[in-house]
Amino acid sequence: MAFLALGINHKTASVDVRERVAFTPEQLVEALQQLCRLTNSREAAILSTCNRSELYIEQDQIGSETVLAWLAEYHHLSLDELRASAYVHADDAAVRHMMRVASGLDSLVLGEPQILGQMKSAYAVAREAGTIGPLLGRLFQATFSAAKQVRTDTAIGENPVSVAFAAVSLAKQIFSDLQRSQALLIGAGETITLVARHLHDLGVKRIVVANRTLERASILAAEFGAHAVLLSDIPAELVNSDIVISSTASQLPILGKGAVESALKLRKHKPIFMVDIAVPRDIEPEVGELDDVYLYTVDDLHEVVAENLKSRQGAAMAAEELVSTGANEFMFRLRELAAVDVLRAYRQQSERLRDEELLKAQRMLANGGNAEDVLVQLARGLTNKLLHAPSVQLKKLSAEGRLDALAMAQELFALGEGSTDKPPQ
Repeated sequence: MAFLALGINHKTASVDVRERVAFTPEQLVEALQQLCRLTNSREAAILSTCNRSELYIEQDQIGSETVLAWLAEYHHLSLDELRASAYVHADDAAVRHMMRVASGLDSLVLGEPQILGQMKSAYAVAREAGTIGPLLGRLFQATFSAAKQVRTDTAIGENPVSVAFAAVSLAKQIFSDLQRSQALLIGAGETITLVARHLHDLGVKRIVVANRTLERASILAAEFGAHAVLLSDIPAELVNSDIVISSTASQLPILGKGAVESALKLRKHKPIFMVDIAVPRDIEPEVGELDDVYLYTVDDLHEVVAENLKSRQGAAMAAEELVSTGANEFMFRLRELAAVDVLRAYRQQSERLRDEELLKAQRMLANGGNAEDVLVQLARGLTNKLLHAPSVQLKKLSAEGRLDALAMAQELFALGEGSTDKPPQ
């Protein structure tokens, strides 16, 4: 048995690579089933966000190269290109990595809370795909528990900061009076909801929410007194928009250079501040070449995030200790469970030998045998049968020079110096 946590993130791969390795929600179930089928993985889950794509796998033995090859082929990448950005954690390290991710300790914005919800979604999708079994199931539950404890027992979640907050903080640096600006938000998911909340709290009165479905945009818009439109209405809304922040699950760019260029002419080249949080990107990179456009991606938010890191380092140290404890406890319980299977098999074998000897004794008694002689024979026969297999194996191991196994046998059977107790009087 081996746990693997394998993937790429904002630390190891550029946004260009991350968007090519990202999974859409529609791909996940089929991808999980294919992953298990083609890599001999018994259990698997996939976490795919704007900052990371990770596979969590349980196999008979570590087969990271097979999994990397599958991931490269699935996304039509060269294996060498993927390997240059990928990381692999196994067993204890994989458990610790999952708990760090869920706790926000491996996020672009230290301690951001959204990742735990994304981890829970990954678990739910894997259950739907039928690729979650008892081991990964236990690991996910232990991971959620560790993340919850980090949130409860440390200050890492105080003064919530997220990529959405970082985007709005950057807008505050560019516009001296946000209240006089109009914001166009593209998408209606969790990240855009956070952006809308931050903008609303800062007094931005004019917010437009553009989404693929008007119903979802309207629900979000109603919460913040905003205006809802369809994606097709974006070119018209750009003319009056000073701030554009986008985060959708689209596989193709939603906003192109031509549309922005046309809007700038009508705005008489009044500048537009844009943040593309999506992976794959929603806004064509060429938009950043235009004068009067300030285009940022998630990778450009590092300076804002750096301030967050300073304020949360103390809480992070305490959180790391909790994660380490949680990972150690999980592996301890897992190893205990491994012993249960061995003990169950040994008990079944012992009970079978007992029943055989007991049947012999009953036959001897039925044939008029002396009860005392039968009991002696029962005890001797059962002892011989129980010791036969261990005796054969120990002699074999000794002949092979396996002194470590002999020492282990002494510990297993408690054969130390203090084990020769006198029989009770």
